Formats: sequence, structure tokens, C-alpha cells
Amino acid sequence: MSVADHVARAASSAGGQVFRGATRIIAARPAAKPLHPRGSVVSGTLHRFGAEDRTGAAWLDQAGDDRVLVRQSRAVGLPAPAPDIFGLAIRVPIEGGRHGDLLFASTGLGRLTRFTLTPARSPYRRPMTTLLPYRTPAGAVLLSAVFHDETKLALAWAIRSGAWHPFAELSLYKDPVDEADMPLSFEPARNVLPGLETYDWERRLREPAYTTARESRRS
Repeated sequence: MSVADHVARAASSAGGQVFRGATRIIAARPAAKPLHPRGSVVSGTLHRFGAEDRTGAAWLDQAGDDRVLVRQSRAVGLPAPAPDIFGLAIRVPIEGGRHGDLLFASTGLGRLTRFTLTPARSPYRRPMTTLLPYRTPAGAVLLSAVFHDETKLALAWAIRSGAWHPFAELSLYKDPVDEADMPLSFEPARNVLPGLETYDWERRLREPAYTTARESRRS
């Protein structure tokens, strides 16, 4: 293992413990979810028209239609109109009765701002990205979601800080889905879509916080 690999492993492990500590503090408040406690779930249709530029990730490259569940939320849970980090979670069914999860948070779309969380007063005025990239044959791919209006979003991918390539449109239905009988827990590091792999350092960064969140929901 190279020196760079050791540094990346140490940094991601340390970062994971920081996120775990923050999640534990947030989880101490009375709420069903320690992160993204305020939100709503609707169903929707994700129309993938594919892209001329290929990533080697089947789900991004191939056209298709997916019936999805979408949760919109406020990360900290501050009441409107206070600014917050907005989240968008998409659950996509895949073969074998399984599913893949995508998580987006409000950011920018620039070379640096696509990796920077950005608070806003409305989810419809800020773009969102996955913040952390996926490993594909074409390289490290980041995904973005941009609202056209309250029910339509455009999805795109980019290799690292490169140009954005549209690949899908998401249409949301207005009737909310009741979570009482089917509480949803989105975990993108565990539930991945075909061709989108997570990096080891990314799993180390995410897992401590997700473990703490799971424990808080069971308590």
C-alpha cells in the first residue's frame, strides 16, 4: 500500500468518526430520524434516456424507466423559513427484488462548489449533488439533480470536476406516501445501482454515521 493510500485511509477513517460524533449529538434530540428528520415521501418516474458519452456504468448508460420512491427533507430539521441543507433521496428498484439508493444534498455545480454543502431557504433554488463520487470504468463519477419546478428534475453525471452530462429526468407525483407502515432508511453505500461502485474510503467515511443513525432509530 502506497503512502497516499495510507493517508487516504487515515483521513477517511478520521472523517468517519467526526461524522459519527456529529450524528450522535444530533440523535440526542427527540426525533424519529437523527438526520433529515423533516421530510416527505412521494412516488415518481425516473426516465433514463441514456447518454452519448459512456461511463461504463450500466444504469447511467442504458435507457429505461424506473418507478421510484423519493424523499425530500431538511438535513438539520430547522423549521421553515430558516435556511437548511436540503436532501433528496431516491430509491430505485433493481432485479432480484433489491433496490439502489441515491442521496443528493444542496450544493453548487461548479468545479469546487459541487463538493460543498450549501444551505438554502428553498430546495427548488439550489442544485444538488451526491457530494461523494462513484467508481466507474470512466473514472470517479458525481451525480447532480436540478429542479425545473416542484415536480420535475434533471439528472446529470460528471467525471470529477468535468462537464455535466444529462442522462435522466425525474417526475414527482404529488400524493405523499405514508411512511408509518414502511419507514424508509436510505443507505447509498450498501444499496448501489448497477455499475456504480462505492470507494473503500467513502464507506469508511459514511459507515460510522449510518451505524449511529441505525442505533438511534432502534432505541
